[in-house]
Amino acid sequence: MENTNEQIEHLVVIKTALVNEDIDEFRTEFLSLHPYDQAQFFMEQSRELRLKIYAYLSPEETAEIMENIELEDTEPFFSEMDPRFAAMVFAEMSTDDAVDILNELEKDKVASFLTIMNNEDAEEIKQLLHYEEKTAGSIMTTEFVALYKTYTAKQAMQHLKMEAPDAETIYYLYVIDEDKRLVGVLSLRDLIIADDDTLIEEVMGEKIVSVSVALDQEEVAQMMRDYDFLAVPVVDFQQHLLGIITVDDILDVMEEEADDDYSKFAAVSDVGRPDENALVSAKKRLPWLIILLFLGLLTASLIGRFEETLEVVPFLAIFIPLIAGMAGNTGTQALAVAVRGLATGEYGEQGKVKLILREAGTGFITGTVCGVVITVVIYLWKGEIFLGILVGLSIMATLIVATLAGSLVPILMDKLKIDPAVASGPFITTINDIISILIYFGMATVFMDLLIAN
Repeated sequence: MENTNEQIEHLVVIKTALVNEDIDEFRTEFLSLHPYDQAQFFMEQSRELRLKIYAYLSPEETAEIMENIELEDTEPFFSEMDPRFAAMVFAEMSTDDAVDILNELEKDKVASFLTIMNNEDAEEIKQLLHYEEKTAGSIMTTEFVALYKTYTAKQAMQHLKMEAPDAETIYYLYVIDEDKRLVGVLSLRDLIIADDDTLIEEVMGEKIVSVSVALDQEEVAQMMRDYDFLAVPVVDFQQHLLGIITVDDILDVMEEEADDDYSKFAAVSDVGRPDENALVSAKKRLPWLIILLFLGLLTASLIGRFEETLEVVPFLAIFIPLIAGMAGNTGTQALAVAVRGLATGEYGEQGKVKLILREAGTGFITGTVCGVVITVVIYLWKGEIFLGILVGLSIMATLIVATLAGSLVPILMDKLKIDPAVASGPFITTINDIISILIYFGMATVFMDLLIAN
């Protein structure tokens, strides 16, 4: 909600009614808000006032608030609710949303809530709880409309009217046979315009795109993006229709996967959790930093191996940060392009080859230009032509190799079935530091006589 004066005054009225325990005014004003704005208002209140809100709202109204709160933020609210009320809230939520929240809770709490619920609601939730996390089964909902192919259009419409209030979406109607196998799909429009006596199997579409219950959620998101679906059916290995995944669930998946990839790319695991204290955050970052620390020691030991070269030509040390920094920068750029392409599925096998060739060409062009520029700059600055050529050639070779490394490493990881985002910026930067040092001092050794003579 935008903070216009009118809206702020409205929130003040709601808060005043809540504090003064004016239930009727609170319900009238609060329920006039959009569910998202209700959730924002709810989260800003103290625990004392939230307990009043639970008392003033029905489980169904509270469920709508919970569905508009970030998943990781919901646990404290369910913990402070009366367990019986919390169980009723879970029963009123979309099954997939309820399962997502329950997966965040301790197992004993989950068992307690399921015991309190009525058997029908508990069974629906249990069916989804046993699916592995981040699979199609874990994010699907069982609240959909399925029609038997032997229904007439009139029977189907009557069935739809009964089931629609509890369904998550009715834009797609899935058609099943007597064994509940998915055999077709029907749009709401096609059902409306069909003659009453027309059989569903005569007007349904038989070209069905479905996903396996065990398919990774990221692949489901990719498929829905490619096909522009609002929903996709989920089936088992025998094509039995188990549930559907809707576009709102996929938007959550895309946000979750983006956060996950960004965390790996930055070599941290606490992105998006500003509520964590410094100690918890430090514990998550330290393992990565310690690994990078040892890789940094490797870089330092390599420089130590060229100690004699530095003693003879000490001004070579001036350009170490320049060359290492350029290698890290260009490697990270290539890494970002490769990881994004792999994550969005833009590259097939031929696409990966084209990417590598393109990055090699990019590395050669950028390396050549930067090499020539730094050669001229060093000559004008120091008056040392051979030093300029050394640094220029080192930059050129380093940028070519670093660009290739930035694109090849994630592709190799993808081949090995490892998340390409693990090839994070800090790792690529450190690896390219090592490569750049080897190139720079290797060339310096070759140029040694010319540098001394000059």
